[in-house]
Amino acid sequence: MKLTYAALAATTVLALTGCGLTGGGADEVGTESNGVTTLTIGTSVTPHGDIWRYIDENLAADAGLDLEIKEFTDYSLPNRALVDGELDANYFQHLPFLDSERENQGYELYNFEQGLHIEPFALYSEKHTDVAELPDGATIGINNDPANQGRALKLLADNGLIELADGVDPITATIHDVAENPKNLEFVEAEAAQLARTLADTDASVINGNNALNAGLSSKEDGLLVESPEGNPYQNVLVVRAGDEENEAIQKLNEIAHDDSVRSFIEETWPKGEVIPAF
Repeated sequence: MKLTYAALAATTVLALTGCGLTGGGADEVGTESNGVTTLTIGTSVTPHGDIWRYIDENLAADAGLDLEIKEFTDYSLPNRALVDGELDANYFQHLPFLDSERENQGYELYNFEQGLHIEPFALYSEKHTDVAELPDGATIGINNDPANQGRALKLLADNGLIELADGVDPITATIHDVAENPKNLEFVEAEAAQLARTLADTDASVINGNNALNAGLSSKEDGLLVESPEGNPYQNVLVVRAGDEENEAIQKLNEIAHDDSVRSFIEETWPKGEVIPAF
């Protein structure tokens, strides 16, 4: 389909006024019909999409909302889609990842302070049943994005497999910050979703909670090492364009997301602790 210059220009203006790079606005969120506001929420597949489908099916209508859930498997896309106005909110990321996106991409995005859940990272292996079995020079799959790479390294450091250099913030640490590596571990960097698919190709891999769930892995039953939820900074947060956080529909969205029934749903759906409520 061809657009005339005028139509194209109008489309560009609409995109910019709704985009996070220019700031959001209280009247630019969702679509309203017969008193119901439809909001499009971008999520990861599991557990994020599962949580938001529960919210849509059980809580949204009473709040005057209808939620359209759009699932993503690539972490680089949901913030861009939100900024570009394709989404009204997203829910797929923890705060350190969002902070890195705001800093590196310049996104003007707002996160609600109280998160919904935490997915503990874990070290998995198809070749070994205990970390003591890891041989000298073992290959370890690890996230290639900065926010999650530091998280994976912290799990290994907390369990004595490596030591990070003095003064390094674990949240921003990279494999170049490893100061002590007694087992001479060889780190194989990969995109998060690839780590579960290529688990057989490594001695072990640190895998994000949602990707482990998609692969049928349980951190409690299959993890050689599991991240502690205590004091965990990696709670997943609801994110909107900066300026949209005061919008009435967005306020309602955040409120129903923290309903007691959502906490119960998380606990009952993932009783083995693969997903833990953060509120």
